[in-house]
Amino acid sequence: MDTLSTRPDVVTGGDVLVRVGVPRGVDPDDVRVTRDGTDVTSAFTSESTAADSAPGTLTGLVSSLREDGSRLVAAVPGRPGARAALLVRDHPSTGPVISGPHERPFVCGTQSFKLVDGSTLGPPLDEDCSVATRVDHAYRSTDGSVKPLADPASRPADLATTTTTTGARVPFLIRIETGTLNRGVYQISMLADPAAPEPTRARPAEGWNGRLMYTFGGGCRGGWYTQGADTGGVLDTEMLGRGYAVASSSLNVFGNNCNDLLASETMMMVKEHFVERYGVPRFTIGWGCSGGSYQSYQIADNYPGLLDGIIVGCSFPDVTSATNITLLDSRLLDHYFTATAPGGFSAEQQRAVAGFRERASIPNLSDGAKRLDPDAEFPAALPADRRYDARSNPDGARGTVFDHTVNVYGTDRRSGAALRPLDNVGVQYGLDALNEGAISTEQFIDLNSRVGGIDRDAEFTAARTAADGRATEAAYGTGRVLWGGAGLATTPVIDHRSYTDDSPGGDIHMAVHGFSTRARLIAANGDADNQVMLAEDNRHGFSLRSPALRYALTEMDTWLTSLTALSPREGWTARDVVARKPASLTDACWTKDAQPRKIEQRLGYDNAGECGALYPAFPTPRLVAGAPLADDVIACRRKAVDPADYAVTFTGAELRRLRAAFPGGVCDWSRNGAGQRPHGGTWQSLGPAVGGAR
Repeated sequence: MDTLSTRPDVVTGGDVLVRVGVPRGVDPDDVRVTRDGTDVTSAFTSESTAADSAPGTLTGLVSSLREDGSRLVAAVPGRPGARAALLVRDHPSTGPVISGPHERPFVCGTQSFKLVDGSTLGPPLDEDCSVATRVDHAYRSTDGSVKPLADPASRPADLATTTTTTGARVPFLIRIETGTLNRGVYQISMLADPAAPEPTRARPAEGWNGRLMYTFGGGCRGGWYTQGADTGGVLDTEMLGRGYAVASSSLNVFGNNCNDLLASETMMMVKEHFVERYGVPRFTIGWGCSGGSYQSYQIADNYPGLLDGIIVGCSFPDVTSATNITLLDSRLLDHYFTATAPGGFSAEQQRAVAGFRERASIPNLSDGAKRLDPDAEFPAALPADRRYDARSNPDGARGTVFDHTVNVYGTDRRSGAALRPLDNVGVQYGLDALNEGAISTEQFIDLNSRVGGIDRDAEFTAARTAADGRATEAAYGTGRVLWGGAGLATTPVIDHRSYTDDSPGGDIHMAVHGFSTRARLIAANGDADNQVMLAEDNRHGFSLRSPALRYALTEMDTWLTSLTALSPREGWTARDVVARKPASLTDACWTKDAQPRKIEQRLGYDNAGECGALYPAFPTPRLVAGAPLADDVIACRRKAVDPADYAVTFTGAELRRLRAAFPGGVCDWSRNGAGQRPHGGTWQSLGPAVGGAR
């Protein structure tokens, strides 16, 4: 006996889909199932019309579950050996389950959440921002647009048709379910004719190909204290036209919720609802760019089974390490170059110290560091009197990624602020630029003597920023820093890069971050053969207008179809995943021509080959300072300044000044960072569920 819609310890909403294996020689009609002694056998079926019933099994939706636990028992009267039991624990559909106590304040977005017909969800029903579940209908026009279907019984003259991946030719009629789970607004769309019976587990919609796409939205800045008024998008006509069901939630948009743990919990609850309502998908593909890539990678690694494969774009490994570190460094360098030592470095020298392709990325990313500033950015709907201000409202809500993840990191007792896994102690800014002769010894010493750090209110300080040890250990142990060796080790990955390193105004979505993720996979698993990287120019962005991404989706479907034919998800090995990868799916890039040419070659940080010349990767300030490509060291361990470590010669006076700039020593990148402890395992929970690997 097992649960199909979610794990038995994280059930939500009072019901769960259960599967009972029936022993050979036993008539399924003889099996009796009870919930806490109450017979619930009538909820089960072994009919072949139930899409999620396999031969030798009974499947049923068991309801009226208790939060303190319900005991399910399947037995055959008169056969003592034919018995199975399972304890399931329910949690409210409003959450929380694994993310710890709900964040307060929390602003509802239902009155701004637009539906396909342009109307909104209206006022929420309660303080958890709930709304009544509703279904709307739309269609794809022959002009390519999606239009509301005001009369479900009508067939508009411009109604398009589509052929799904299963070969079904159906009218392009779209069913959109909207509701609330975990305080977020979720949506589920699929091809379904409103004139036909409502789709169910036993009677799927004719246009559904049996597969699920889960979309994750981007952003981060201001992504706290709000429900949000958008999802990752559920009306992509390429996805729907192929027959995929598409699901998402407002709390799976990082611009609303920059917290991968809460995003994981939300996706878990939405998928549970999907399975209980529509059936078990053959597989689920995660799809997201930027903030959507964080979610895809970290959910796949930390909560295996929710996503079977992922297609990500404009990617980073995580917010906590690679992104926040780069933003901190950019903020400090920008302040040094413009306020502390204006005119001390040429524009090209500034670029060399930062490492970026474009010098403009320094101020661009410095602005992005507002996510580290507690009073810089808030959701527009959060009242001013609820917002933190050091002078006028010190008890207000603090708008940082750390305070939004306070359940993980803990709180500083004196200030009430969240503890921070953020550090630049010992970092030798511009080290590679110095050794390559791009800057002088005097510039290097002055920069590192005066670059400073930021305090908990993001105010500049003469002292460097020192990480809180508890928060740093928690970041690694709970998976807020992507490891790559848990669920990702057996997850098919396609990482797409629409190249933006050369954006004249600077851009945060740099190619190096994809290679940092690959480096982590190699460090954790010995190789990254389950990850395919694709690169092209930015004309299409991360959208299925891109031929490269249409190719990626086709290949991922083939890959997962082969794997699911082999065994259930939990049975996949890393060897299986690589062996079942389509031979036609390899690292590749596309040229910048009007009709791009595909080039198949291994993509790497070394910028080798034609692809490396077309789309070169550039380092971040921390990599210029000597950090490893994996970029997973929050707080480095240090060693004494040694003149032999440099390609230049310091005078005696310069060496004394350099040592004074680093009284505790400089980063020793050959060692793991301080607090860099092993990943604590999959399916961790901060409560109320217990969690843990099964």
